[in-house]
Amino acid sequence: MRTFIRQMEEKAIGGDRLTYEEGCRLIRAEGPDIIDLISSANRVRLHYWGNKINLCSIVNAKAGDCSEDCKFCAQSARYDTGMPSYPLMDSAGIVQAAKEAGDNKAEAFGIVAAWWGLREGRDLDAVLARIRELVAAGHTRTDASLGIIQDKTIAFRLREAGLEYYNHNLETSRSHFPKICTTHSYDDRVRTIQYCKEAGIRICSGGIFGMGENVDQRVELAVALQDLDVDVVPLNFLHAIEGTPFSHLPPLRPMEILKIIAVYRLMLPAKDIMTAGGREVHLRDLQSWMFTAGASHTLIGNYLTTLGRNPQDDLKMIEDLDLFCESSCGTKPTALDALNVLA
Repeated sequence: MRTFIRQMEEKAIGGDRLTYEEGCRLIRAEGPDIIDLISSANRVRLHYWGNKINLCSIVNAKAGDCSEDCKFCAQSARYDTGMPSYPLMDSAGIVQAAKEAGDNKAEAFGIVAAWWGLREGRDLDAVLARIRELVAAGHTRTDASLGIIQDKTIAFRLREAGLEYYNHNLETSRSHFPKICTTHSYDDRVRTIQYCKEAGIRICSGGIFGMGENVDQRVELAVALQDLDVDVVPLNFLHAIEGTPFSHLPPLRPMEILKIIAVYRLMLPAKDIMTAGGREVHLRDLQSWMFTAGASHTLIGNYLTTLGRNPQDDLKMIEDLDLFCESSCGTKPTALDALNVLA
């Protein structure tokens, strides 16, 4: 297995795409082979990203009362989770949240809204206004996660307003998706990503692990992200919320999470691999290992319905690892920017 892992490391550094079959073999690493896998993933991260760690933050700009039935989500109106609900925040509150994110060295700040998606009308006009306000303020890069887009003209309007990245997770593999959500389709999600790419918006898309999928389905998701050629890959780990259909699912163990991160680094070697929801809860004392396992990016601050760590603790962790982060505003381009220029 050690020889195979090193072969896959060399393949990833050489820019060759790992196959589904190779990913399935890697994700079955056990015992000391996991350490070899993590070490190889770390070398691949260093090759493409050096010692820079990207940071981003989000605001739950419109919470609760979502019509969808995603079984992991505490914001669905179908489940009794006790989570608060409120309408779209005003521009002043969102801009202030972006300023705080920038002060904590976040490069990017994302507006997130709990709803089916965007249609022409008052909600879209309000979102566009807030995007323009964020761009004008200039505290961070402006990103958003606003659900399904079924009309490509909306993607173009978002880009014209200044949106740079759109987050739209596939959530899981195509084969497992029907067990996750029934109120929209996997193809709705793929189409949203394609519309945003067509409009010139970069894509942040990944998934949530620990939702009952098998290990091969974790690799299946990685292959789908390879095919879509996304830019940032957020890896979330289910933080089961009481009242949701997935509240009974057991948490992933730390070494299993590190193995997932490492496999995604090898399968998506040049992409910005981001650790997000659930990292604090499930990695516990091994949290700093997420960068050694291949992560080049992490989400700091709070999540949508759960609390994150104090950003200063994360910044100290990064410093202690002899890594560094810096705000993207007025700084040198990242490795991802360089790769896109060369493409």
